[in-house]
Amino acid sequence: MRTSLLATVALVFNTSVIVCGQQTEAKVRSDSVEIFQVLDLPLNVHEAVLTEKGFGSVLRLRLSNESTSELLGIRYSLIPIDPERGTLRGINPIEGFQLTAHDSKTITFKTPIKLSTKRGIRFVLMLEQVISSESIWEVVKAKEALDAYIKGDYSIRPTVIRVANAVDAPPQTRVIY
Repeated sequence: MRTSLLATVALVFNTSVIVCGQQTEAKVRSDSVEIFQVLDLPLNVHEAVLTEKGFGSVLRLRLSNESTSELLGIRYSLIPIDPERGTLRGINPIEGFQLTAHDSKTITFKTPIKLSTKRGIRFVLMLEQVISSESIWEVVKAKEALDAYIKGDYSIRPTVIRVANAVDAPPQTRVIY
């Protein structure tokens, strides 16, 4: 009698754990993002994932800084490509972060992204601008280079210009003799 009672209690407990576990698990859909690397930028994207949340999607990037200064932010293009309809309307946001010199880390941007995330859609990401306190790296004709890449023309290599950052630059110390 006692063993059958223990077996019944164990069965009820295991069943309730399984049911509770199934109710609390939320299905999170993630889409990997194809990366169009711009080799002349001081920032490399090693991995990009678009994770669907209830209010939209968030972008998680694995970044590495190859410059000698701290990076403060980026501007990027994220383009969805539907196999039936072709290139859809993408986004071009600016995101801020801090990444010290010669460091790498995974960053999840909290800004929700409203893009069509139905099955079969391919996403392509390209960095267009990288900002540090001293410099700004800008991709010249980024849209044209990205459009060519999406169409399969991999021969176009985007060029990058580097300009001084007069807004975020640390104040110069003047020594008066």
